[in-house]
Amino acid sequence: MESTEHLNDRLLLTVFQEVTRLISMARDPQEVMDLVVQRLPPLLKVDAATIRLLDESTNTYTLGAAHGVSDEYLSRPIIDSEEVMAELQRGHPTARSHLDRHCHHKSCRQVQQEGVKSALSLPILFLDKVIGILRLLTRSRRRFTEREINFAMSLAEQVGIALSRTRMFEEMVSQVKFLEALRLISKLVNSTLDLDRILTSIVERLPTILGVKACTIRLLQPATNRLELVAASGLSEEYLQRGSISREDSIFKVLRGEPVAIFDATKDPRVDYHEAIAKEGIKSILAIPIRNQLEIIGVLRLLTREHHVFTPAEIHFAMTVAEEGGNAIEKARTYRKINLLFNQIEEQERFLQTIMDSLWMQILVLSPDRRVVMANRMFLETHNMSEKEVLGKRYETASPWSSTAASQSALATVLSGKASVAILDQLDSDTGMNWLERHLTPVLDDHGEVEFVIEAVRNITDQKLLEQERLERVKLEGVIEMAGSAAHQLNSPLFAALGTAQLLRDDLKSGEALDDLDMIIRNLKEISELTHKMTKVTGYKSTPYVGNTTIVELK
Repeated sequence: MESTEHLNDRLLLTVFQEVTRLISMARDPQEVMDLVVQRLPPLLKVDAATIRLLDESTNTYTLGAAHGVSDEYLSRPIIDSEEVMAELQRGHPTARSHLDRHCHHKSCRQVQQEGVKSALSLPILFLDKVIGILRLLTRSRRRFTEREINFAMSLAEQVGIALSRTRMFEEMVSQVKFLEALRLISKLVNSTLDLDRILTSIVERLPTILGVKACTIRLLQPATNRLELVAASGLSEEYLQRGSISREDSIFKVLRGEPVAIFDATKDPRVDYHEAIAKEGIKSILAIPIRNQLEIIGVLRLLTREHHVFTPAEIHFAMTVAEEGGNAIEKARTYRKINLLFNQIEEQERFLQTIMDSLWMQILVLSPDRRVVMANRMFLETHNMSEKEVLGKRYETASPWSSTAASQSALATVLSGKASVAILDQLDSDTGMNWLERHLTPVLDDHGEVEFVIEAVRNITDQKLLEQERLERVKLEGVIEMAGSAAHQLNSPLFAALGTAQLLRDDLKSGEALDDLDMIIRNLKEISELTHKMTKVTGYKSTPYVGNTTIVELK
């Protein structure tokens, strides 16, 4: 019998020992798979071997290692018929010959072009769980015996143990490395509130830690709810500008909170722009949701140069970094909003202060607890005060006119009645009595409560003096008019009396009557001089007399 059909027990044991010895020396899962597919064909007298690993996120088998077959054969969309794949998923090996004649799936053309005629498909198990598929291929028709199948199944189990062991060892090493890296990234992203610095730290650190080509971060913009690229490393500008990825199937899944691992990004229908991906040299993609404590705010993507099966540890680490980064991003966004709000408030305050300072009246802005929160330049310069001396002080302390009962009553009325109040007040100062016109106006919040009280004070002393002067002038005009009218009325009888007295005097020669008549004439002349003065009055002075009588002295 031919050796390919009837391996004796010694040869089987020798092959088994050789394979287990080799894979026991490997420390990396990829090294285990490469070693198996290269060493098994010559030992088992087959032409080719492939290993595919189960991607639990998509429930598909991705290529792990291959030897002896073309890339076109490996890239076929269907591995085998549904019946064979169902048997493998149940943990049962299958052997088939005459594949060039009996093929009933869409990838038969690639199988025929490759010249594959027989195949032994073996589930790779670990703890009774299928983690992959080992396939042994021949280009000649061959019937695998039960002994060969059982032996190959034992080898597949050893491969499963080796893969799981190396995976666990690698994951333990990775966990230590990831914990240290996570501590460093967490320290970096939480040491600043600068959003750009946080994003840059993540996209530059992650590729180095995970050994991938590149990293991108896209954040959902609240205004449009669309993903916008905000940070990237390791990619060309041409690739980054290829277009929107918002409608990719992988993105929809990620935005629902699930990670998506894509083994062959150049062909996987869950991503778009396959030509751009191939041109950029991208083989595999891991997409991770970025979330804060409440919601998903973006997508983080890791891109590799070589085909890569992302391990649970790598996915968990990337998700932890994304979550840590998401919280830091949200804090930085909130800080940026607060900063912008403060800048806007400061700008508005400066604008308001400029307006207030340009007014030729004194302005005070008061809080409901009667403290000064703003004062304009006119107030400060008028009372020779600084902002430090005024802001935050009680109204009755800062305001020079608040000591009057009317002031306290007016402010209390505004605070309680929530309506404007206007009062006229007098204030003694070094320059004399000052008249103040004061308006107190409440500023109400959305609930109708007093948020501020604005007091505008205008010094109307000059206006009051002008009014008094005008009143004096009106009085003077009245006195002058009255004096002129009285003089006119007195002049007519006065002149008649004086003329008559003078005629009488001319008739008298001597005697007592002449002296009396001279006195009368002299008094009439004095009255005449007085009426003449009354016609030239320019002012007067009033002097109190006996009782309620006032004497007016004409000027």
